[in-house]
Amino acid sequence: MNHTQNPSTNPEIYTVSRLNAEVRLTLELQFRQLWLCGEISNFVAASSGHWYFSLKDAAAQVKVAMFKQANRNAAFVPRNGQQVLIRARISVYEPRGEYQLLVDFIEPAGDGLLRQQYEMLKAKLTAEGLFAPERKKQLPSQVQRIGVITSPTGAAVRDILTVLARRAPALEVIIYPALVQGAQAAQDLQAALAHAIRRNEVDVLIIGRGGGSLEDLYCFNDEQLARQIAHCPLPIVSAVGHEIDFTIADFVADVRAATPSAAAELVSPDQQHQLTQLIQLQQRLQRGIRLQLGQQAQWFLQQHSKLQLLHPKRRLEQQQQRLDELQLRLQRAGQQQLERKERQLEQHQQRLLQHAPRAAVLQQHATALQERLQRAMQQQLQTLTQQWQQHSALLHQVSPLATLNRGYSLTFTAENTLVKSVQQLKSGDALTVRFADGHVVTEVKQIQAN
Repeated sequence: MNHTQNPSTNPEIYTVSRLNAEVRLTLELQFRQLWLCGEISNFVAASSGHWYFSLKDAAAQVKVAMFKQANRNAAFVPRNGQQVLIRARISVYEPRGEYQLLVDFIEPAGDGLLRQQYEMLKAKLTAEGLFAPERKKQLPSQVQRIGVITSPTGAAVRDILTVLARRAPALEVIIYPALVQGAQAAQDLQAALAHAIRRNEVDVLIIGRGGGSLEDLYCFNDEQLARQIAHCPLPIVSAVGHEIDFTIADFVADVRAATPSAAAELVSPDQQHQLTQLIQLQQRLQRGIRLQLGQQAQWFLQQHSKLQLLHPKRRLEQQQQRLDELQLRLQRAGQQQLERKERQLEQHQQRLLQHAPRAAVLQQHATALQERLQRAMQQQLQTLTQQWQQHSALLHQVSPLATLNRGYSLTFTAENTLVKSVQQLKSGDALTVRFADGHVVTEVKQIQAN
């Protein structure tokens, strides 16, 4: 029996390598990133620096790999039996066809759950736009009264008062006491903030406390407190923990300060420093104005001299002089021709009188011819004069000043070169634009070719 089948009807045949590669791609696309909590077992730290272990719960386990470039940022080295929280993506180890987790973040499960809740709330409020820069209020430039929401016995309030007393002792400070740690701290902070908003007696608020663990600072990650800060009509500076500590209150407040002392510096002017800066700025401004005025005056004189040399009036004067010269030549030529004709006429008259028997008749005829000749010469002179006037008017029409009088202008570069194309220019070039009654100096801001 012939078992050969038609190749066109055969199903597609995979290799094992192709199957594992496509399964890996499918899993990686379907599960881009996920969080897991479980117990570590079979932990191995390879000589390459990579970590390999299993993550298990009561009913199942999965293989895990955390490569060197990821685990070097971990705050601890995991151990077997330890509960951890990881952030990972699913992949397949193709040579053995085993699916595994590739970890990029790991931390102990206790802090990890708080961290996960923090990240989830941060993502939620970010999506709602509560962290958007455009909704944040500017701190007032003139502050007379500052409100502080914190523990009245903590180190933060002492740091704030010390900085304010040094920088701006005239500022008035109002303390709104609140718990900043413990189960009731979030509600206590909300009540203090509501009290400050209701009284509306300060120009800016500082809310915060000193450093501590993630659990100590967690009251500043409360969702209701964050929303209350976001909708507070008063500008708020968040100053929670140390410089490396970040809470939800930091992101939702109008300004985040690294420490309570830094917050006090942000909201208070350094009076002596401001005075020194003002004097320095005044001196720099005066020097700059004098220097600028001197440079502009020198440049103006140079441009004025160049403009006088290139002024269209100079060319028009030369053309006018040429016209006058041509007119005089025309008049002299006409007069010379008339005189020559008159002399010829007189000569003919004399010859006629000498030889013609009818001298009187010929004399009258000659006289008539002379009058006709004079009229013809006068008419020719008028015709030439009209032509000259027409040519003069036509020349005036095409002169640069006539063009300027019609609303056009001439544009010159800083080197007094006439601009005929945008190809001659670049952004920032200084230009001189000549009108019929004056000129302006401008600068190229944008070039757009046709």
